[in-house]
Amino acid sequence: MAQLTRPQRHLRPVWRLIVEVASILFLFYSNLLMGEFTHANGRGKTLGWAFHDIFTITNFSIALTSAAIGYVVFEFWRRKLA
Repeated sequence: MAQLTRPQRHLRPVWRLIVEVASILFLFYSNLLMGEFTHANGRGKTLGWAFHDIFTITNFSIALTSAAIGYVVFEFWRRKLA
């Protein structure tokens, strides 16, 4: 029977970083998509149009910056309260 191996300890913070940043990115884009789709729901404006409108380099850089700030803030509070 094959043994289950645990991830190495030094990789856990990296995985936490990836998961937390991805979660913040998801929340940012879902909020942006909801606002764009409800704001511009005129004639001919489809969900595909809203996707095309929100996935830009500018929005991605804003999302990544806010995700990095959010990660730093959460790590600060996690260490402060632990």
